[in-house]
Amino acid sequence: MKTDKASAVRRNVQTASGRISYVERGSGPVALFVHGVLLNGHLWRHQLEELSDIRRCIAVDLLAHGETEIAPDQDVSVTANAEMLKQFLDALKINQVDLVGNDSGGGISQIFAALNPERVRSFTLTDCDTHDNWPPEAFKPFLTMAANGGLRGTLEAMLADKSAYRSPQALGPAYEHPEQLSDESIETYLRPFIRSEQRLRDLQRFLAAFDNQHTLAIEARLKTLKAPTLIVWGTDDVYFDVKWSRWLAETIPGTKRRVEFQGARIFFPEERWKEFNQELRAHWV
Repeated sequence: MKTDKASAVRRNVQTASGRISYVERGSGPVALFVHGVLLNGHLWRHQLEELSDIRRCIAVDLLAHGETEIAPDQDVSVTANAEMLKQFLDALKINQVDLVGNDSGGGISQIFAALNPERVRSFTLTDCDTHDNWPPEAFKPFLTMAANGGLRGTLEAMLADKSAYRSPQALGPAYEHPEQLSDESIETYLRPFIRSEQRLRDLQRFLAAFDNQHTLAIEARLKTLKAPTLIVWGTDDVYFDVKWSRWLAETIPGTKRRVEFQGARIFFPEERWKEFNQELRAHWV
């Protein structure tokens, strides 16, 4: 029987890594959704809205992203973010989660799952950083721009003219239909980064810390991960080729199903949410 789906609520919890912001909706077993670089928990809005009848859905804002607040010297590497997830769950007294990750959030989720397998009831990975493909070749020009001091100007330009965000030179390749992404969503994603100099520096540090050493370090543990795992991948992703979905399926012994969404791109959780939610429901049974 379906429960009443109350509206999503934004909350904050203090951890050793900072004041972590998150949105939650629903009740029951916890599903934890982890976004990637330049986004925040808003990515998972359709999952929180549609799956809250069967799960307490939580979308966290990573370190250096969204509404999460951290100290100026806080480590923001992907391994530090994986440690933050553990602290976050401890603070909320949550023992196990159905873990779902996308993009660099998928890489962070791999690190968390490998280091804390007892905390993962089930695992779902979408197009994400994997093994030695971190950062992916197609994202390196953005990293170079940020390293050369162009991050604020680029973010401000995309906020001033939302079509710049949707362009082939920016985030357009991450979407199957970039023209359908609302101005409000772009504001939600990017505005927090330029609220203060520290927030901009935090994002710069997050980008500068991209290094495949983090995922290579947990490969052996990933090979012992027995949590029931679903892998869903878009086939038209310039960042994460579908071959990485096969690598994950072969590496994680708990893999139960690997699905390809034909023509989908990296941010399909917000574009093809109906198809994706169906896969999650079936996986969580």
